[in-house]
Amino acid sequence: MRAAGWLLLAAGAVLAQSTGEEALIYAVNWPSGLSLGEARLETKRAGARWQIQLTLEAALPGFAVNDRYQSIVTETWCSLELEKQFAHGQRKGHERTSFDPARSVATRETLGGGGKSELPAPACPRDALAYLYWLRRELGQGRLPAPQTVYFGAAYQIRLEYGGTQTLRLGDERTQADRLVAVVKGPVAELKFEVFFARDPARTLVLARVPFPSGVFSMELVR
Repeated sequence: MRAAGWLLLAAGAVLAQSTGEEALIYAVNWPSGLSLGEARLETKRAGARWQIQLTLEAALPGFAVNDRYQSIVTETWCSLELEKQFAHGQRKGHERTSFDPARSVATRETLGGGGKSELPAPACPRDALAYLYWLRRELGQGRLPAPQTVYFGAAYQIRLEYGGTQTLRLGDERTQADRLVAVVKGPVAELKFEVFFARDPARTLVLARVPFPSGVFSMELVR
């Protein structure tokens, strides 16, 4: 997975405690702090399931990014389906991963005439969005999850390291947040990035920092 994908998915969040639904807006910033665009995360109830949708619109000089990710999960944050649709400049893609716990497989399908492949999956698989929602719940209960597999097309191993509590300046406010370092290992590469969760009851993600060759890009909660 490209680092940009993990920058997007670092916007994962648990349900708002009042209604079970929430909408979060993040500014995606250059290393200098100037804005590149905006990411929006929405969580909605869909019967006995939850629908998580993450969209991103950003622009670099001569290069536009328009991404949409949608995850369908159970009440216990087990993945049922993940759909990815993205446009990075001239490169476009649309695929779906369906999870079948009865067969212990995840089926990845390229939409629009592509092929299919199957991966082994546990009884409660989690795609990257579902994992990050579940992570906030675990943090709220004082637990740091053990290393495990997450799915975002391919299967990735993710390990978290606790980095202590820091005071962040977000806009005009100061926020106490717990810093985690995420180490993600895929089929061909390994990526390390930082995520900061507020110490509120919902454990809201307030900041993510992801390194690129040109510098460290960030995603900051604005509302």
